[in-house]
Amino acid sequence: MDDRRVSGEEPSREELLALVAAQARVIEAQAQRIEQLEALVSELQRRLGQNSRNSSKPPSSDGPAKPARRPSPGSGRSPGKQPGAPGANLSRSADPDVVVDHLPQACRGCGQDLVAAAEAGVMVRQVVDIPQITTSTTEHRMHKRRCTCGAVTTAATPPEASAPVVYGPNLRALAVYLLVFQHVPVERTAMLLADVYGAAVSTGWVCRTLARASDALADVDKLLKTLLVAAQVLHVDETSTQVAGRRYWLHVACTPMLTAFHLHASRGRAAVDEFGILPEFAGVCVHDALSVYDAKAYPKAVHALCGAHLIRELVAADEAHPAQKWPAQARDALLALNRAAHRARATGLPQIPPEIAEFYLTLFTQAVSVGLSLHSRAAGREQSKTRNLLERLRDRADQVLRFAHDLAVPFTNNQAERDLRPAKTQLKISGCHRSTTGAAAWLRVRGYISTVRKHGINVMTAIRDAVTGNPWTPQAALQT
Repeated sequence: MDDRRVSGEEPSREELLALVAAQARVIEAQAQRIEQLEALVSELQRRLGQNSRNSSKPPSSDGPAKPARRPSPGSGRSPGKQPGAPGANLSRSADPDVVVDHLPQACRGCGQDLVAAAEAGVMVRQVVDIPQITTSTTEHRMHKRRCTCGAVTTAATPPEASAPVVYGPNLRALAVYLLVFQHVPVERTAMLLADVYGAAVSTGWVCRTLARASDALADVDKLLKTLLVAAQVLHVDETSTQVAGRRYWLHVACTPMLTAFHLHASRGRAAVDEFGILPEFAGVCVHDALSVYDAKAYPKAVHALCGAHLIRELVAADEAHPAQKWPAQARDALLALNRAAHRARATGLPQIPPEIAEFYLTLFTQAVSVGLSLHSRAAGREQSKTRNLLERLRDRADQVLRFAHDLAVPFTNNQAERDLRPAKTQLKISGCHRSTTGAAAWLRVRGYISTVRKHGINVMTAIRDAVTGNPWTPQAALQT
């Protein structure tokens, strides 16, 4: 302890100044630390508050604390079938496939034999069922004939009989259908074929069948990519997947009528370039704000940002700054413009009526300006989430509002997200793909299935055509 304190002697002026300076340094360091901790707490609160409404997180990740659903207004109708509505009960067939006659043997009154008794009417019941399913074996015998000249000629072998004993195209198509379209894992596909159809196939046969179906679709895959490059409006997106325990990225390029996938270890530009669609695309490309899709990287395309992503970010900004009105104003303006675009398309208008467009575009621009004035740039390169959003809305306003000026451009990138969803379903069911080769084969077939469904074609028929070497191909006139 200081001797002067014991003796009651006062510290000198210089000592007091030094003490004050030291305390000031401590206070300044503490203030900086408090500011850092407050920023950390704010960021953690923001992350904890994220859900499917205010971020790109899927609804399945909302958990037990998911936002309460907004109650929908009641219709006033009682549950179940409404009076006067058409029924959905089974109706009798006028031409049944099989008729079985049941004759009474003895009289229920006296017990007399009824073999020679007179007919007194018929009561009819029909049972609709499926026949017992089993495989059938067809033996192809290629006969030989000897000509008078001495030459022996053998009949041509049908293409489906490519070996002494093989499984036919219907069974192969069903295996691919179950594996790719219905997301049945390889082992369970083999079990199903054995239990239901009596075909004791191996898991190796299932994998080889998928690989051969993929090979048969190689030319179709090239055609799909060519048509996508020529499309007027293109949707692109990406999502993570698992292959052999490692994270890979699944990239999609699609339109309402076409779908193509690409698997790559990278999420970035190397993968997009290898996919080969966006580098040559010159139409309108709809995507999220991921930097890999930026206009600087792909200047041939006209770019449009996904409105659904922006709406979620504006909801998050509204929740983070409840006293500020600009997030709700910007969000409402975008949604109103989207509704106006839908009405214009539905009524055959070439554009949103100018007075309506101008009103909501002004509201949107004003909201962004107010937000920028309330959230000034911080020192350094790193900015807050809100500031980054505002700068994107300002600097890329032409991409944000593309849908309001061109009715051929949709407000959202939902098309790409819908086409990616089956791959996430596959991941949830099977865990991961075992190899990049198998994953690429699955994705090529999935792109084909997605495309044929968009054209209203029966999936099983289209797969059977593919495994028999005659796959369905889209017409160039239907590319958009």
